[in-house]
Amino acid sequence: MKNFTVPTRAEVSEKNQEILAGLEKAVGFVPNLYSYYSKSDTALADYLALANRKTSLKAKEKEVVNLVVSQVNGCEYCQSAHTAIGKMNGFSDEQILELRKGSASFDSKLDALVKLAKSITVNRGSASEEVVQGFFDAGYSEITLIDVVILIADKTISNYIHNLAQFPIDFPAAPKLEEVEA
Repeated sequence: MKNFTVPTRAEVSEKNQEILAGLEKAVGFVPNLYSYYSKSDTALADYLALANRKTSLKAKEKEVVNLVVSQVNGCEYCQSAHTAIGKMNGFSDEQILELRKGSASFDSKLDALVKLAKSITVNRGSASEEVVQGFFDAGYSEITLIDVVILIADKTISNYIHNLAQFPIDFPAAPKLEEVEA
């Protein structure tokens, strides 16, 4: 099998070197995922535009989706990254594990969100009427539904990139969970 590598900054385009320098300044380091995207002259900027788009989801809600989607898609890199980001957004270790498993007993609104995101991911874009109705009953709107689907697509892109390339994880490793059931 091909050995995928993360490029050095000198190995990527000038445009991507500038973007990576900005990420390093903002985050304190350049995550390997973003460095890997920079192999393409356009993928890094395109991905960051998608990931940083304006959304109706709050930061905590985005992490709910990121955690469950990364778990369903089996991406250890994104599970690790979003475990760290989830903690920065106020989730406890126990809550993060519960979210990755597909529920949020500690918050009924987030529970409806995690159930919807899990169902959409597991079922390739579909969800039962019950799950969708629970999402709306929790106070979410069709606008938020659209934003959830876009976020699932965003996270799935990164999940698939890492699942294929398997470059080193540069975040503290997330605890392993049993496989997520549909």
